[in-house]
Amino acid sequence: MSLVLASASAARAALLTGAGLIFKRVPADVDERLIEEDLVGLSAADVAQALADVKAVEVSLRRPGDLVIGADQTLSLGEERFHKPRDRDEAGRQLARLSGRTHELHSALSLARNGEVLHRAVDHARLTMRPLSTRFISHYLAVVGEAILGSVGAYHLEGYGVQLFEEIEGNHFTILGMPLLPLLEFLREERMIEQ
Repeated sequence: MSLVLASASAARAALLTGAGLIFKRVPADVDERLIEEDLVGLSAADVAQALADVKAVEVSLRRPGDLVIGADQTLSLGEERFHKPRDRDEAGRQLARLSGRTHELHSALSLARNGEVLHRAVDHARLTMRPLSTRFISHYLAVVGEAILGSVGAYHLEGYGVQLFEEIEGNHFTILGMPLLPLLEFLREERMIEQ
């Protein structure tokens, strides 16, 4: 039995590699925005969990017998939800909207085998951006470039994006996109890693 990450995310792969896990990457073939249309009314955390479930199940059906890790992260500012920006202009608008305010990240994990979800976990973090000038937002976007389009909220906390913040509350792994500690606990219980 292999461990499979149902994601193309370099950040999630780096988390698993850093934890000493041996895994294969098989990105899920799902349309997240289309799925979200059916999840209207759910909390941001529940949406993240539902998307993690769908990703894990989809890949587990293609990889019989393997344990598949699905993960997803949503960002909410009150009742407002954010998605990955489509372009630099949208990234700038997201940063301006988050400027000087506290938002929440909801990271969800789903483990599936043969189309059945075996374990779920969701965790939350609160991040407060410092007030950002239009000039700084332009500078920031020029420094980070197109890579930022792959991240909800238009930032990577593990890089230059840390300069956007004045306060961060929550687990580091949750902020990077996966509740890693619950995953490791499950793998120890299943004797897939050393206890």
